[in-house]
Amino acid sequence: MPELPLPPEDRTLSPYTGYTRAHWEAVADHLLAAALRYATPGHALIDLPGPPSKSGVRSDGLEGFARTFLLAALRTAGARGKDPHGFLDRYTAGLVRGTRTPGHDDCESWPEIGHHGIRGQPMVESASVALALRLTAPWTWDTLAAADQDRVERWLRGALRHTPAPNNWYLFPLTVAGFLQSAGRGDTETGRAVERGLDLLDGWYRGQGWYSDGDGRAFDHYNGWALHLYPLLHAHLAKDRPLLDRLGPRLREFLDGFALLFDANGAPIHHGRSLTYRFAATAAVALGALTGSTPLTPGATRSILSGALRHFLDRGALTEDGILTLGWYGPHAATLQRYSGPGSPYWASKGFLALLLPPEDPMWTATEEPVPAEGPDRVLALPAPGLLVQTTARDGLVRLHNHGSHKFDSREPEQAPGNPLYARLAYSTRTGPTSAANTPDNHIALEARGTRSARIRINPLASGPDWLASWHRPVFPEGGPVLPSARIESLTLARGSLELRVHRTVGVPPGTPVHHTGWAVALPPEAAPDEAGHAGEIRIDGEEVTSRLLGLHGWHRQGVVRAPQGTAYGPWALVPELTGTVGDDRSGTVFAALASLTAEPDPPALTGRVTVEIDGFVLTARWTDGTRTVVHLGEGGPAVTEEPA
Repeated sequence: MPELPLPPEDRTLSPYTGYTRAHWEAVADHLLAAALRYATPGHALIDLPGPPSKSGVRSDGLEGFARTFLLAALRTAGARGKDPHGFLDRYTAGLVRGTRTPGHDDCESWPEIGHHGIRGQPMVESASVALALRLTAPWTWDTLAAADQDRVERWLRGALRHTPAPNNWYLFPLTVAGFLQSAGRGDTETGRAVERGLDLLDGWYRGQGWYSDGDGRAFDHYNGWALHLYPLLHAHLAKDRPLLDRLGPRLREFLDGFALLFDANGAPIHHGRSLTYRFAATAAVALGALTGSTPLTPGATRSILSGALRHFLDRGALTEDGILTLGWYGPHAATLQRYSGPGSPYWASKGFLALLLPPEDPMWTATEEPVPAEGPDRVLALPAPGLLVQTTARDGLVRLHNHGSHKFDSREPEQAPGNPLYARLAYSTRTGPTSAANTPDNHIALEARGTRSARIRINPLASGPDWLASWHRPVFPEGGPVLPSARIESLTLARGSLELRVHRTVGVPPGTPVHHTGWAVALPPEAAPDEAGHAGEIRIDGEEVTSRLLGLHGWHRQGVVRAPQGTAYGPWALVPELTGTVGDDRSGTVFAALASLTAEPDPPALTGRVTVEIDGFVLTARWTDGTRTVVHLGEGGPAVTEEPA
């Protein structure tokens, strides 16, 4: 880990992180200086070290340029044009050189923008270029000769004339069009791009501040760093009050729940794709402060922002020469997607959006306050995306139970093993999912012909204040069995640090083995027990967290499974597992377990915290405080009633 040239901590103004605006500016300068060492002679491409993405080296070089240009723009625009390191001069020169002969086979020319899937990645990068130009126009765009402006515009308009991916990509042409309009180059084509993007955005809105990333039910960090960011920032920069009034309340409602997904230690929730963008997860929080569309106080806002930035800087996100790695903390291949190239992590630049707030803004001058996860224990059900948020004040840890988010549209077939970043029952801020090649954590699976089923498309069933339920069709790997009409219904009820997990198999052949796993814990292999005991709970103690799993009904065997490929939190991991068998009644077999993930030192045992009774498809859970929870598992979907002590 490199030693960053940072100012002294200010624990008076920032008692939780020590970071101030000066720290953000210093980190931005360090990231830019490190990346620019890899620029081509004409500054048009930044060829960062690392394996290429599926789009190829030239596209990756444009990605390195565009995403760091956005960082330079936020840094300079936030300083009202002051650029003591001359960053913008290099990017302006690169703009001219890269657009002189697009598509040519030389060391400087940018690739042309094509359709998604056919030279499509440059469309993504065009949005960063356009937004950076819009933020820095007096010091970049306005200094270009007319012929150079024409060439830059011609390249950018490729984003308006080609087909994006059917998701957040439609906001890239919107962003390009917004810049061209701001530069006095708007026309019917730019107007159509903006209108089309906003119309699609409305169609993707599902409520409670959440958008699906295209058709289907893809709910993840793209809500914050794309679906809210681009259109609302466009409205802010254009001073479009009607659009701000339309989109701002959605962001405010989104942040009311999303702000809970940041750990007391600064970590964002580890769920969904493109996690190598890291502290870009805070972009929506900063956007709320910038546009006045936030339920958060200035002090809590800065705690979330600075907490996330510091979290990754303190945990090895940078190489020795100051480059953001492809991974989570350090390099981690399972965190990546095929489109991830060496420049991809620099979408983290969006996390610096708060620099657009002036130094005198309360977000920078107010004393830091605790993040929402450090408040009272919370359980928040978000039925619109199908997510259940669970926080505990004693350790500041956040868990996210997934009963509705998956990365499939209606046209895609369900294929095992599924995406570990979406298919799990639960995610947290201190654990990551095991790889697709290892036993899945937080999973319910059938076993047939020696293979286990996957959870692919997740269908919401029902919800309550502290619980959510869903169902999925168990899908086996290619060559495995197909079980017609088989389904597994799953319910999670959260209370404190406890998770009551109830499953019902429907239409599954009698005698079929069922496996249920809990939270994976990364730890050194020499610290791993060979197996758990045969009575009571399974417990795995890691350096930061303890994972526990207790069978309540339907399980006859328990153990610990090794995950040699590890998680984003360590190269090797263990997973607790329960095993049972489907009964003779094809209308369903009920299974119940109690799970817990905690960072409390020496947490109390799970055994005895709750007891359950099963009467047909009615489960009655009795808690130690005298409360009784009744779960009705029927054809109309689960229903839960609570009876206080």
